[in-house]
Amino acid sequence: MYKIIEKRTLAPGVHFMRVDAPLVARSAMPGQFIILRVLEEGERIPLTIADYDRTEGWVTIIFQEVGHTTGLLAELGIGDHILDFAGPLGRASELDRYSRVLCIGGGVGTAPLYPQIKHMHEAGTEVDVILGARSRDYILLADEIRRCCSRLYIATDDGSLGHKGFVTDLLKELVSGGERYDHVIAIGPLVMMKAVSALTREFMIPTTVSMNPIMVDGTGMCGGCRVTVGGKTRYACVDGPDFDGHLVDFDEAMRRQQMYRQEEKESHICRLPGMGGQVR
Repeated sequence: MYKIIEKRTLAPGVHFMRVDAPLVARSAMPGQFIILRVLEEGERIPLTIADYDRTEGWVTIIFQEVGHTTGLLAELGIGDHILDFAGPLGRASELDRYSRVLCIGGGVGTAPLYPQIKHMHEAGTEVDVILGARSRDYILLADEIRRCCSRLYIATDDGSLGHKGFVTDLLKELVSGGERYDHVIAIGPLVMMKAVSALTREFMIPTTVSMNPIMVDGTGMCGGCRVTVGGKTRYACVDGPDFDGHLVDFDEAMRRQQMYRQEEKESHICRLPGMGGQVR
């Protein structure tokens, strides 16, 4: 059992949790994730580690209520416990070989991006950051990121904060204007990562994306998290979650993402034994 020691709502339906998990915190690295289970009868879901402290023994996760299990998780509060919290899983991000990096986060994708930005900043890497979301309410961790990056740019679909438009608009403006980057790291919705990767391919900038497909066991056994990278099958849980954005088959990944959409809708209003009320 893993105790929730802090909980905050960052945006409508988006929650921050700090969890007492000393064994996970001891080995966690940027880019890795955990798999949790709220109840004995519940499913296992992956969530990327958003921060950690080895000394104090905590790990933070940031999640959006999009399905049954995230709905159950959102009902928990400070002092409640998560049944399973397994990790760290996946390969740590390779961050120590660059001098100047552009990081691009879309929506909740900012959460796994933050520890990477912090790690590179502490290592002396110059990091510029673009954050994008549908509106200002969904721009996450801006203050924390501003403290550990050289420049922060913001884009919102509705123009409520920063540039009105997409993160790719700012990416193109920066690179066309003469900014030079060793690498681009993009984390967010598949459609955003696909668009960023298409643009960086045009500018010949190596790009890393983080893939978060459907996952069950986190050990490579179930095969549910398979993605095609460079024409070969890879498993996000053990080979990733980071992959070369110029080699990922995003169209296939988006098709697979839609496979269980109807089942997710149906489960969102189901009850689990022992739970009071419907998940909303």
